[in-house]
Amino acid sequence: MICEPQLAPALVELPPGNFIMGGTDHDKFVTDTERPTHRVTFAHRFALGRFPVTVGEYRAFAPRHAPDDDPDWPVVNVSWDDAQAFCAWLASIAGQPFRLPSEAEWEYACRAGTRVSFVDGDQITPADANFLYSEEGRRIGPGQRTPAGRYAPNAFGLYDLLGNVCEWVEDVWHPNYAGAPTNGSAWLAVRGGEPGRTTGGSTELTTGGSTELTTGKLDYRTIRGGAWDYLPRLLRSAWRDSLPRTHHRDNTGFRVALTIC
Repeated sequence: MICEPQLAPALVELPPGNFIMGGTDHDKFVTDTERPTHRVTFAHRFALGRFPVTVGEYRAFAPRHAPDDDPDWPVVNVSWDDAQAFCAWLASIAGQPFRLPSEAEWEYACRAGTRVSFVDGDQITPADANFLYSEEGRRIGPGQRTPAGRYAPNAFGLYDLLGNVCEWVEDVWHPNYAGAPTNGSAWLAVRGGEPGRTTGGSTELTTGGSTELTTGKLDYRTIRGGAWDYLPRLLRSAWRDSLPRTHHRDNTGFRVALTIC
């Protein structure tokens, strides 16, 4: 059972299971960063924020953050380190181990049992999510963030996983999935025998099972989901990119996760 303290973002407990992570063969925009596909089976139960953390929720932690922003917009201009600090603060007042989701948790939640490019199929429209340009470069979106929850949720009842703001996840950036963990945990290893720092309550992992392990970049962390100023191809469920962990950007926020015992 999830106990949601007053200041905690609303949570959705996700059903246990497994899925195929990575880009699909029929997706014309798939890149090598989304390969090789691999099956992930979760060894733990978890919940994810129903929405990205909003400006109003973040101000409970940092009262002077973005004073002119609508409190219902997803928070932006927060680094990965800022997101970690928020999760640590929330854990301290809630008495529960809030953290960032792993990249695998994020994609499992986003796909919600599908193997298509977007939430409901292989096409996305401005009625489905907040993004700015068509694939032809024509401006079709609102050109700014929209309040969290304005667009329909996915099958798991989660909002804004695609579009509005990119979302930090826990994982060290790796340019592909060679040697990625298959149990749903965050990929914190820099290389097979060279683990990265353990942060945010995640379990440190050592990769294995590949003869050509991918080298991670410890100072870069992974972002997912795409944002209000993106093209549709960058809102695909498999899309992934990275930013320096200290970087602040006007289209990047986060949502919280919680391991359920």
